[in-house]
Amino acid sequence: MARDLFQKCREYSDSAIARANGFYPYFRCIEASEGSHVICGGESKIMIGSNNYLGLAQDPRVVEAACEATRRFGSGCTGSRLLNGTISLHNQLEENLADFLQRESVLLFSTGFFANQGAIAALTEVDDVILCDRENHASIIEGCQVSPGRLVPYRHNSVDALRNRLKRVPEEAGRLIIMDGVFSMSGDIADLPPMVRAAKEYGAVLYLDEAHSLGVVGPEGRGVAHHFGVNDDIDIVMGTFSKSLGSMGGFIAGSAEMIEFLKHKARCLIFTASLAPAVVGGVIKALEIMRAEPERIELLWRNTRKMHEGFKSIGFKIGTTQTPIVPILIGSETKSFAFAQRLFEEGIFATPALYPAVRYGEAIVRTSFMSTHTEEDLNKVLDIFAKIARELGTFDDPAYTEPGRRRNVFDFAMPQSGGTQEVRRDPGSPSRNGSELHAAVSGKHR
Repeated sequence: MARDLFQKCREYSDSAIARANGFYPYFRCIEASEGSHVICGGESKIMIGSNNYLGLAQDPRVVEAACEATRRFGSGCTGSRLLNGTISLHNQLEENLADFLQRESVLLFSTGFFANQGAIAALTEVDDVILCDRENHASIIEGCQVSPGRLVPYRHNSVDALRNRLKRVPEEAGRLIIMDGVFSMSGDIADLPPMVRAAKEYGAVLYLDEAHSLGVVGPEGRGVAHHFGVNDDIDIVMGTFSKSLGSMGGFIAGSAEMIEFLKHKARCLIFTASLAPAVVGGVIKALEIMRAEPERIELLWRNTRKMHEGFKSIGFKIGTTQTPIVPILIGSETKSFAFAQRLFEEGIFATPALYPAVRYGEAIVRTSFMSTHTEEDLNKVLDIFAKIARELGTFDDPAYTEPGRRRNVFDFAMPQSGGTQEVRRDPGSPSRNGSELHAAVSGKHR
């Protein structure tokens, strides 16, 4: 008898358990947005779960540009870029981005996910090796998995681990090193200079995902490559519009010959509809505003420093973050859901992240901050986090009382029981993630 493909759907119960316990935190309906606040169920919430770092998603000038593009070109392009889906706004945005990033050429994709998946799959071949940081975004991992190349992960932000992997790559194999510029869960910055040196030594191509660093790090928000002054040493740059530029979509930037190749070989470009006119028109205006108003980035970093210091003063562990992404360690998966629900009840919108985004027993509430958050917003957030931590006994969790150890069970639908086991220990030297010489939160992000 054929296997029932829907059996797993009937057996899936995680979301039902969360709902039954009153703390399902996903797919919350936002009825309206205004600055750093959203309306849910008729009530205002301070949004600290968005990647709208510069507050441009609601900027009236961006909204009007999106409306004007719609009036001019309609609601959609109804075809792929290759066939009938290229409009003048696409070409204009590609040219503007190439100028901003100091790259020969840029190619737009309908989503950032597609940009990673399409480029990685098109550029690699069967005998190639893709060296991938273990904390890279899921779109990078997915791109590696669908590509014909062989995926080889290396320890997060460790140039020593990368070198050890590179030494084992067959001499004739192509080598592609991929890493995030800013890692989306930990918020730390790629240790780019030694990675560049390793890539040169072993003849590898370097691919940098600037999704969370565009508009945040580097001069004028150009990203981590410019922050470290190694832009000319990075072969491929990927970025998105769904963070600082307040919209959706993604791009690949690099040499003109590589972009010409991707235009005709990247299946995620060829076989999907192009970005809607409203999206492209809005992003063009958002990029223009970002460049003209550098004070937005300054405000973002002022708020970032305040929240780093504020959370740590309460007693929260925020990991190695150096950016507006601030992961708040909770520990127990169950407690992380309960914590997020209590935040929502108190007027704060944030969501938990648990395995496989983080390790078992090290669940977090992922927060991220914007230039448009006010002092009042941020003080309220800190007060409510402190209140809920006391209520739920956050600092009594093994993640705090037994640092360096974790439970060997996933506790979300289970009683609070089970043993602990050792996690990876510090290898003896701190991870060189740029924190000593290039700490973004010290004001050296530009």
